Amino acid sequence: MAERAGIIGVGASVPERVLTNHDLEQMVLTSDEWITQRTGIKERRILREGEDPARLGIEAAGMALASAGIRPEEVELVITSSNVQIMPVPGSSPFIIEGLRDRKGTTDRHVPFFDLVAGCTGFIYALEVARCMFGGGYRHILVVGLESLSRFTNWQERETCVLFGDGAGAVVVGPVEGGRGILASHIAADSTQWALLRVEAGGTRTPATAETVAAGQHFLRMEGRGVFEEAVKMMERATLLALEQAQLSKEEVAWFVPHQANLRIIKAFAARLHLPWTKVLVNIDRYGNTSTASIPLALAEAAQDNRLRKGDLVVLVGFGAGVTYGATVIRW
Repeated sequence: MAERAGIIGVGASVPERVLTNHDLEQMVLTSDEWITQRTGIKERRILREGEDPARLGIEAAGMALASAGIRPEEVELVITSSNVQIMPVPGSSPFIIEGLRDRKGTTDRHVPFFDLVAGCTGFIYALEVARCMFGGGYRHILVVGLESLSRFTNWQERETCVLFGDGAGAVVVGPVEGGRGILASHIAADSTQWALLRVEAGGTRTPATAETVAAGQHFLRMEGRGVFEEAVKMMERATLLALEQAQLSKEEVAWFVPHQANLRIIKAFAARLHLPWTKVLVNIDRYGNTSTASIPLALAEAAQDNRLRKGDLVVLVGFGAGVTYGATVIRW
């Protein structure tokens, strides 16, 4: 049977600092009960002041490469998905590549890279780009979801500060056989909903000034009710369309891996599709919403503890700012 693109290695990394709901009770008017009921989150990992977020991407990428059994110099393309890059220019990818080079001593300086911005769906978008580029001169592609949204969180706004955590997840896309690999993908977006999740200043429309900083326009803002209503419908639609494309049924799926945005959203999504809760991977209680890192982080944990087994049918599904959404069907 012909080769196709598949995930051959996974890795993840989170900061050491744990920020619990009880810690947040000392920072803002909230409670552990309120946060848990509304989000399902008990704690999240947060970068310390001055800590370089690139470290997370480098560690996750290194673990994914080790898991795949390939050397950094065998990677032919790097795609980093993130909402906010390490630097506006040149982005995040070069810092991950430099970190891998420093660790392994490789001298190859010419691997192509780019950053991809598609909200929290960015990892699924990047995975689809990697699948399309596989075989066209690229055999091993590193896909990294890297997020440090704590740096853009208003810690005085309880509706948003309780949600987000920092982290990175990475996969190596490479050749697989035997009917395994990425079977189908459906990515889509609704640009009319762009205002649901946004950082208003810091781009070319509203450049950073003392006034924009004072007005709090560099913090992440969210319309919670609108996000909930759109997210559940979009995730359901993407899942069904991706499965239809793969000519498979939801009953055949071993694991659904949703973006870890909010436990209520995940439960509503599962209920709409009548999914057994035992088939849904959830770790939001320990990490919060890590955006583009959430799906690969959940994959890495499930692979590490042997919940994911060779031949399992897996659906990755998410939504994010833009508003973007998508799903990918994989034979593990």
